[in-house]
Amino acid sequence: MIDALEQAEAAVVACFDASAWAASEPDLVAALDATHRLEQRLAAVKLTLVRELDGRGTATAQGASCTAVWLRDRLRLGVGAARRLVALAATFDTSPAGVRDALAGGLVDIEQVRVIAETVETVHTTAGPAAADKAVGVLVDWAAQFDATQLRKLGTRILDHVAPEIADAAAEAALRADESRAARDRHLTISEQPDGRLRLTGILDTEAAALLRTAIDPLTAPTGPDDTRTPGQRRHDALADVCRLALSGGDLPESGGDRPQLVVTTTYDVLRQQLTTGTLDTGGQLSADAVRRLACDAAILPAILGGNGQPLDVGRQRRLITGPLRRALVLRDRGCAFPGCDRPPRWCDAHHIQHWTDGGPTCLANAVLLCGHHHRHLHHSDWTVHLANDGQPEFIPPAWLDPDQVPRRNHYHRRI
Repeated sequence: MIDALEQAEAAVVACFDASAWAASEPDLVAALDATHRLEQRLAAVKLTLVRELDGRGTATAQGASCTAVWLRDRLRLGVGAARRLVALAATFDTSPAGVRDALAGGLVDIEQVRVIAETVETVHTTAGPAAADKAVGVLVDWAAQFDATQLRKLGTRILDHVAPEIADAAAEAALRADESRAARDRHLTISEQPDGRLRLTGILDTEAAALLRTAIDPLTAPTGPDDTRTPGQRRHDALADVCRLALSGGDLPESGGDRPQLVVTTTYDVLRQQLTTGTLDTGGQLSADAVRRLACDAAILPAILGGNGQPLDVGRQRRLITGPLRRALVLRDRGCAFPGCDRPPRWCDAHHIQHWTDGGPTCLANAVLLCGHHHRHLHHSDWTVHLANDGQPEFIPPAWLDPDQVPRRNHYHRRI
């Protein structure tokens, strides 16, 4: 074994000494993929060695109190990391063969192995060994698309796929247990400081947490480029605002209050032509790109002027994608729909697939959720989006990125 590892080490050193700048971009990407696979395979070897050394009692034979302490000194690890390594090595040793093969084959990483092993153990306890064997294959397949955090979330519904006959009952029992634990642990401590300030600490149950987030999230956005408050300070001020609103009997603003009202001023002759620049009621000018982006998810006040600049008609304000329509959009997309993005709905705008300024209708079939970054990216890049036959958003990459322009979807928010 040591000879093979020494050869592998020499090969890695040779790769490090190679000039990465001379490689083509496809070769660099392929090299990154190969490096990641090799890293996972070496992790499998490392876990096997740690487990064998732990089983032989090497640590105590060399004077250490336990294997974790020995690894801390031997590999210069933090004691917490060393303990996790020993625990994971034990888990890896007793994991189903499919999990071990997946790590040894470079198909999953260490954190995914941890999640898979824990999930499979739960399935084994709940539904038996046959269901646990099925769960291994399903989870390994999911690991090819999702990181450990997302894999853990998906694993909470693994019984739907491997033991559907007991899935609902098991989920209900787990939910009741979670609610009972949350009800037991909930608390809020208000500690008055000598200078009159208060320190808040506590744990909210799921329902109270949702209420709090719903109340303060719309109020925590920066008010503008000159807003220098930290996120913590904005949350503090949002909580104070909620208290003021509650005491005054007012209603909380929808999604943080009205979005900027964009007054697009144009003459009647060009009303039906392509939208160009926009003039704000404050006198500022916006580019056509900015108008298009804001028009996706803003309040629009069309003002039609005659030849002498006199207002002929000012339309009534109308929200484009809000209320029940936005809720339907959130239920469909569940977050930013751009491939690879995990931003939640509250960070997203509603984008018109066919621009509103081009006559695109305000309806679910012409809308998609996008976070601020990907909203701007879609407006300023060659990416396009459409709804597939199943009603889900698909994004077409530019030809320079993918010559075949294979449609891509976001897998982070989908229901599996």
